This record gives sequence, C-alpha cells and structure tokens, in this order.
Amino acid sequence: MAQTGSTGQATGTDQKQPNQPDQQEQTSPGNAPSLGDLGFTPQQTQADAQMQAMLNKRTHMLKVHQTLGLITAIPMAATLITGPQAKAKGKNGQTITEPTAANLDFHVALGGLTTGLYFTTAYYSIFAPKIPGVKPKGAIRLHRDLEWVHGPGMIVTPLLGIMAYKQENAGEKVHGIASYHGTAAYVTAAAYGASIIAVSWPIHWKFWEKQ
Repeated sequence: MAQTGSTGQATGTDQKQPNQPDQQEQTSPGNAPSLGDLGFTPQQTQADAQMQAMLNKRTHMLKVHQTLGLITAIPMAATLITGPQAKAKGKNGQTITEPTAANLDFHVALGGLTTGLYFTTAYYSIFAPKIPGVKPKGAIRLHRDLEWVHGPGMIVTPLLGIMAYKQENAGEKVHGIASYHGTAAYVTAAAYGASIIAVSWPIHWKFWEKQ
C-alpha cells in the first residue's frame, strides 16, 4: 500500500479498475451452442430460395390438379349416365329406335367437357416441378400407375365416340370397333375413380400410410 503526499489517499497496485475488462468471457453452461459452434457455415444455414420457390409452385399446381380432378368426375359420371339415352335400341331384324337429337347432342357435349377437363387436370400434374431423388410410393404410386389405364382410355373413348356418333347420325346401329365405345368409357371411368380413391382419406390413411 503506497500513500501520496498531498492527499494521503491510498492506492493499491492490484486494485481492479472500473473499466478494465475481465478475462475472456466463457460460454455459460446454460447457453445453447450456435449453428456456427456445430460446424455449419452461413451458406449451409441460409434457406435455399430456389428450392423453396419450386416447392411452392409444385404444391400450388398439385392442389389445382386435385381440385380439377374432382370436378372432372362430375361430367364424367353424367356422360356415363346419359350414354344409354344416346344409343340406338333394337335388335337386327327389328325396328331400330334411334336416340333423339337432343339426347345425342347432350351426351356428346358432356363427353367433350369431360375430355377437356381431364387433359387440363393432367397438365397440372405433368408440368408440376419434380423434386430430384423423390420417387412415388404407396398410394401415390398406385395413383400414378392407374394413369396408364385411364390416360389412354380418355384418348380411345372419344375417338370411338366420334365414330359411333357418325353412325348414329347416318341412321345406322353402332357397329364395328365403334361398338366398344361404351366398354372403353366404363373401364376408363373405373380406373379414374380408383385413382381418386387411392389418394383419398380414409382409404389412403388405413391402407397405405403404414407401408
């Protein structure tokens, strides 16, 4: 302890100064380590804006695909219902009862509406951005596999329908390959309905989520 001559105040050589920093601060045990402490670089911790934008676009397009798919099922069912009314009735050797022009035209209009909605629905699925390395499985895989049935069916059915329409307008009973128009329509509708059911709750939940 040294004493000054004028003031008589004691000064300690080891006295801590108010503004003198302590030793290097150490992380308290209660503080969680940062991502940098765990070895992640700033580039790794930043969000991938391009990937997020692609995911947002894919989500939007698939939601539209789902909505349009359900809407398409309505005119598709109506087309199947009106099919018998647009078909000539009677056996060979008997008087053939031709469908009315109104029934025939209404059935054709419903078929055209169904076809247009179907391929619009397919557009949003086909052109939705794909996630690299992600493969469909379970219910989604079944949904995709059924596309190989109702997809060609939605091409063949209208073509056969046009042939049948021309034969009906000519006053003929539908014959030849055009006579399979109804069969193709029912197979297509069944596959389309199954593809909707495959990804719908609760069937999707019960039978596929556990796989």
